[in-house]
Amino acid sequence: MMLDDSKPSIDWDSLTFSFTETDRMYMSTCKKGEEWKSGVMQDYQELRISPAAGVINYGQGLFEGMKARRTEDGRVLLFRPEFNARRSAEGCRRLGMPPVSEEIFLSAVKKVVEENIRWLPPNGKGELYIRPLIFGSGAVLGVSPAPEYTFLIYAVPVGPYFKGGMNPISLKVSDEYHRAAPGGSGGVKAIGNYAPGMMPSQNAKSEGYAEIIYLDAVNHKYVEEVGAANFFCIKDNVIYTPELTGTILPGITRLSIIELGRSMGYEVHEEKIDIDFAMTADEAFCAGTAAVISPIGSIEHGGKITNYSNGGIGKITQELFVALTDIMNGRVEDKFGWTPEL
Repeated sequence: MMLDDSKPSIDWDSLTFSFTETDRMYMSTCKKGEEWKSGVMQDYQELRISPAAGVINYGQGLFEGMKARRTEDGRVLLFRPEFNARRSAEGCRRLGMPPVSEEIFLSAVKKVVEENIRWLPPNGKGELYIRPLIFGSGAVLGVSPAPEYTFLIYAVPVGPYFKGGMNPISLKVSDEYHRAAPGGSGGVKAIGNYAPGMMPSQNAKSEGYAEIIYLDAVNHKYVEEVGAANFFCIKDNVIYTPELTGTILPGITRLSIIELGRSMGYEVHEEKIDIDFAMTADEAFCAGTAAVISPIGSIEHGGKITNYSNGGIGKITQELFVALTDIMNGRVEDKFGWTPEL
């Protein structure tokens, strides 16, 4: 098909992390017990779905988040998309859905970027956020896997996740609410994990905080996640992040920071992080596909406030941010093979 290569009427300088309807989307369906086949590209459109769909009634669904970026020399890069494919497959198995093969997943992602390429912001102005979804679209009344599933992908041009970009944010620890419990679906990017966090997050924002920090549901003292991002802190030049226990999402940005930090000569520990220890750290930041790396300026817990890096951006946090975004944006040689070109 002939694609519209005209530029959309968007002020790239004022782009935020919000929804914008683009041109094209990918869709495929699969019956229960069968395997996925390649889907089709179609114009962006609303879905027609049964009121009895498994995703609506029982939350049988998951999503992924990834980005395409335009380099200074005009190339288009993805970032470790095979890990999104693998994580979605693991999530499908946990939620009783047929996993989408890595080959089909990656092919679909590339098609969506190609056919929405005019929505990809110029270098330095933002990214094209790619949203794969897999969910039970077939009608089901009892609590059981849906008879049919849908895999779709759409894309949206986005700016920074937190207003102000790379500026320190203030967080509040939640002692009342928890994100996930052992044995649950906390390690899966399940749609049902996110709605319960909206009210605590809104309450924190109404008090002037950027986001909430969740503690574990058993001991109520170990740091789990920052809203929808992974947590890191740095003390005496050692980097710490909560270990994956099944209640924390295995973030791809998280994994990359661990590998990158070690390659830069830093000691990186994956372990349980007591909130009291985190409150004595020298630096802290959160990480994820949407935010990449956001420095934490302060954390409030039980009436006590800890300020990090004198209200600025910590030295190691800055080093990691520059090193990671240089790779993501194609400014340096990608020695890790993380950024396949479209």
